[in-house]
Amino acid sequence: MIKTILLAAGQSKRLKNENKLIKKFKGKHLINHALKSLLKSKINKIIIVLGFQNKHLKKIIIKNKKIIYVINKKFKLGISTSIKSGIKKISKKDEGFLIAQADMPFVKSSDINRIYNSIKRKKTLVHVLSYKNKIGNPIGFDISLLKKFKKIKGDVGAKFMVKKLKRNTNFIKVSSNKIFKDFDLKKDFN
Repeated sequence: MIKTILLAAGQSKRLKNENKLIKKFKGKHLINHALKSLLKSKINKIIIVLGFQNKHLKKIIIKNKKIIYVINKKFKLGISTSIKSGIKKISKKDEGFLIAQADMPFVKSSDINRIYNSIKRKKTLVHVLSYKNKIGNPIGFDISLLKKFKKIKGDVGAKFMVKKLKRNTNFIKVSSNKIFKDFDLKKDFN
């Protein structure tokens, strides 16, 4: 089984007094863009890590049997706390997992499937989308890296592991860096 941890606990600090994941983009709440791509993909389970405004977010999220919710009460301490919260729902029996951002609406299910297929082939420990030497999210990992993620601290995310394990990474080329766009500011929603 391959699961995805969808990080959705952040405070949207750059968007004053608004949760960006609740804001609408092209008629849909931002979080549901990322979620829809995951639901259409081969991914078996989606672990959504909520924190900031979690009750409100849960109400607007698409309902599906593939979804497992986790509440990160320590979300103010950085992204690593959300990753660690999500990892608790991953079993050593799983083949691997992805870490995805909920504020990236341009990632397609076909991109996710490429990472999924790469994990299935088991030739490397890390599986990442890349465009002209730039890497982006989501990032896939072999299950053997589960222990390493339990040790991360602060505002350290999945890209840290790519830098650490560069020689054991499958860089999956994509045709545009548009999929790496994350939404942080009001102008991103236009």
